[in-house]
Amino acid sequence: MSGLAKFFPNVVPIWSGDNGVVDSINQTLYMTIWTAVVAGIIGLVLGVLLVLTDEHGLWANRPFYWILDKLVNILRAVPFIILLAIMTPMTRTIVGTGIGPTAALVPLIAGTAPFFARQVQNALLTVDDGVIEAAESMGLSPLRIIFRVYLREGLPELIRVSVLTIISVIGLTAMAGAVGGGGLGNLAIAVGYQRYQYDVIVVALVFILAMVFVVQFIGDWWARKVTH
Repeated sequence: MSGLAKFFPNVVPIWSGDNGVVDSINQTLYMTIWTAVVAGIIGLVLGVLLVLTDEHGLWANRPFYWILDKLVNILRAVPFIILLAIMTPMTRTIVGTGIGPTAALVPLIAGTAPFFARQVQNALLTVDDGVIEAAESMGLSPLRIIFRVYLREGLPELIRVSVLTIISVIGLTAMAGAVGGGGLGNLAIAVGYQRYQYDVIVVALVFILAMVFVVQFIGDWWARKVTH
């Protein structure tokens, strides 16, 4: 800690305690993990529905696909900082407050789910049509085709788009922190930038980059492991 104090004099006093460095890391991990899990489930379902209901899908339904496709496009097009502001009343209704890591989960999930849904759709469209036709000719039900063909054959690509989405979520948590969401973004802006403590900004950035590198490494390793 003495060496850290020499190069980062403003970091040591706020290393622990409320809204300190350790607390900010935990808040960022909290927002990232819960957003990845909830938005991941919602996005996966929406992405599968987009594939199944398009004109060449197993459950082709043009009106349903058109509505879902436009809804996903609209939600993806809203800048996240504006989404944070628009959803403040809904966030207060759901969690009882408009600030803090838990409050940030609502817009984070709303912004991430449609993004991941489109990524899932693109990933599943890479599955060979011949494999799907073979599964249909063997009499597999649509649900079995979803789990045994689409999700299994598209798993490597699904892992890659999941990594991309999680990295995007880490960046969004930093943006949410800048407007009261907590985490490393709040540490960098509220403490580092506004108080001219640039060593705090550097430390926050280092931990954000470390999270990104860890997620990317695990994702690349897992994708290679399941590729066949």
